[in-house]
Amino acid sequence: MITNTISKDQALSGWINGFIGVLLFSGSLPATKLAVMDMSPIFVTIARAGIAGVLALAVLLIYKEKRPVKGQILPLVLVSIGCVIGFPLLSSLALQYITSAHSIVFLGMLPLATAVFGVLRGGERPHPVFWFFSIVGSLLVIGFAVSQGISASPIGDILMLAAVILCGLGYAEGAKLSKTLGGWQVISWALIIALPLMIPLFFIYFPDHVETVSTQGWLGLAYVALFSMFIGFIFWYKGLAQGGITSVGQLQLLQPFFGLALAAYLLHEPVSIGMLGVTIGVILCVAGTKKFAK
Repeated sequence: MITNTISKDQALSGWINGFIGVLLFSGSLPATKLAVMDMSPIFVTIARAGIAGVLALAVLLIYKEKRPVKGQILPLVLVSIGCVIGFPLLSSLALQYITSAHSIVFLGMLPLATAVFGVLRGGERPHPVFWFFSIVGSLLVIGFAVSQGISASPIGDILMLAAVILCGLGYAEGAKLSKTLGGWQVISWALIIALPLMIPLFFIYFPDHVETVSTQGWLGLAYVALFSMFIGFIFWYKGLAQGGITSVGQLQLLQPFFGLALAAYLLHEPVSIGMLGVTIGVILCVAGTKKFAK
């Protein structure tokens, strides 16, 4: 078992960095929806990983970062599978069957998935009351989104559930690695691991008719490549490493509401006023998980 002592300053910094990461991630599904409306989900996944991978390679070369040691390779592969390939691909495929607002329902389960993998892989042992607040917060998010009456697709739901599980694994592995490798270094090396596969596939799956891709589609792809796939992870992994996986990970409970707001604004998808009341409940759950995370 790994025993971690986190100071108040570290915890505060962790929550601030984690919150910035959540804000940046909140635009991921609406932006992905814009991209897959004009491009194939496979190309969107490849392009976001490839663009972010080239950027990560440039940054690593500029700062002359050391290569990961042998014991860090497997965790980096898991981060790559979960966050670079798994979640982007499965969520992009899901968005062919469901709206971005409906897909955001499943993000309510992401904090719980991250916490579970934090316990299984990161050696963290939160207070039993932590699980109560975590589960209640997840149920509030799921219940709220389901109550919107958004039509569902079994295929889309299954794909999003699998995406959330893989993302939770990638978050937990990345957070554990960040303590020794560094936050931006983790996502950078995870992107580079996938880069040899992404570069040839980028040209294979490049759209045949570029002129049919709208400006919104390109902007959606640019957002997920730069912010969702690289910049957001810099803040997120740093926050998880500073404040703890199970504690800071609960900030993801706020992500669905930011995402729903963006879905309503950018895609004109219906969102109920009931969001406000449930948001307050979720914030209370986040506060509860923060108190009982150790």
